[in-house]
Amino acid sequence: MHPAWTKSSYSSDDGPSCVEAAATPNHILVRDSKTPHGPRLTLTPTAWATFLPYASRTR
Repeated sequence: MHPAWTKSSYSSDDGPSCVEAAATPNHILVRDSKTPHGPRLTLTPTAWATFLPYASRTR
């Protein structure tokens, strides 16, 4: 089964920040939506939860 990828609401089709995430039973996967077959990060749910407050800050 392939993971269901969700594009970040901060990403645009033409912008440089195109990030997608997918949840699996034990990991959160993160990739660049412009290169879906390229490298991806694999994070534990704890690492993802720790990262999210930093990623969601506005400038």
